[in-house]
Amino acid sequence: MSTPRFWRQPLSYLRWASHEKPAIFYSFVVGGMGPVMMVTVPSIRRRLGDGPRPPIPLTYPIPKGPRKIPEGYDD
Repeated sequence: MSTPRFWRQPLSYLRWASHEKPAIFYSFVVGGMGPVMMVTVPSIRRRLGDGPRPPIPLTYPIPKGPRKIPEGYDD
């Protein structure tokens, strides 16, 4: 039994797949970039000066002092 074409000549197979089945080929290329970018992008962002984000507020800030009741909007 012969081995599949991919395992005998992987670069030739990838070239054939990029011409004959481009949607499938490039979806694998883009999908393969995900794990690589998970490792490289955070360090690049830190080097460019993008620091950690401020925490999202969990409560609404209550203003200091008495509440001013609006006037002139009565029915």
